Amino acid sequence: MAGFECATHRRRDGRRLDLLAATGHDRLAAGDYRTMAGLGLRTVRDGLRWHLIEQAPGVYDWSSALPMLRAAREADVQVIWDLFHFGWPDGLDIWSPDFVERFARFSAAAAELVVAESDGIPLFCVANEMSFLAWAGGDVAAINPCARQRGRPLKEQLVRAAVAAIDAIRAVQPSSRFLSAEPAIHIHSYSRSAAVRRAAETYRLAQFEALDMMAGRVAPELGGREDLVDIVGLNYYPRNQWLHRSSTLPLGHHGYRPFSEILQETFARYGRPIIIAETGAERSARSSWLHYVSSEVRRARAEGVPVEGICLYPVLDYPGWDDGRLCETGLLTMPDARGERSLHAEFAEELAHQQARFAQPTSRSGRG
Repeated sequence: MAGFECATHRRRDGRRLDLLAATGHDRLAAGDYRTMAGLGLRTVRDGLRWHLIEQAPGVYDWSSALPMLRAAREADVQVIWDLFHFGWPDGLDIWSPDFVERFARFSAAAAELVVAESDGIPLFCVANEMSFLAWAGGDVAAINPCARQRGRPLKEQLVRAAVAAIDAIRAVQPSSRFLSAEPAIHIHSYSRSAAVRRAAETYRLAQFEALDMMAGRVAPELGGREDLVDIVGLNYYPRNQWLHRSSTLPLGHHGYRPFSEILQETFARYGRPIIIAETGAERSARSSWLHYVSSEVRRARAEGVPVEGICLYPVLDYPGWDDGRLCETGLLTMPDARGERSLHAEFAEELAHQQARFAQPTSRSGRG
């Protein structure tokens, strides 16, 4: 799968990001989709930008979305549409009941459009990485809403909104499917202190809290139910394992947990199909990281874990959130002056190799 970076949040300095515009994907979607299809990536993650679409409460301008929907249909590409990728319309208070209600109405309207303009079963990721936004926006004031020590209330509000959005979409099209997208992490502790080890384990288990809330296992007053957890999406990057209260664990460190074990634990917890909803690395690490993740997915699948896809994310190089530096993560470059992108040949070669490997039968040992 291919993922187009579609974050639309406001930074701490108040500047709004729009990565679909910054990468040129919003205007080059037709060519980008054709290229993805040609590379065998016929399912993609993309975004409908709420802050652009809802011009006033309940007033929707779909001009930013329609060309992308029609380009996807023309290219015969299946799209999982993100509806809330960290950003919301100006003037809307995320802490208010109105946020939940307006997001549900927007989600229903978006579903009506997707059903009208697309073929097949509608696919949505209603709220990307609720856990990350609760931390970044609710605990450390790194992005909107720029709060501190309010991570738990923000996570609860995001879950309320996600529950309402799924119910609203199902009222439009009951056959719709839903991808979660939560970070998959591991935390290692060297400490001999049982209290410190428990603290590290508590922090590690917090990665499941948002989905547990969606399932109604935690804070059932938020409206969660088991049927709201559909396809479990895990976002996994090289920086997603670290020492407790310390530095990132590098691949190969003795405390690094194999990704296949994380996949097995997640499946045991929810019993749902899994998609690696985001994964990728920068520059020369791109190919080796895809090799590692793919190998671990094969091992998990050999043990009965239904991993249904790996989403290369972002599939386009993009300007960094904080400093605008060129982040070279993609199969394709930023567009040149003529609006053309170049293919990263080594990464494309590794992709083709992994696609061929997944097409082969896999032995029970996971080494086939």
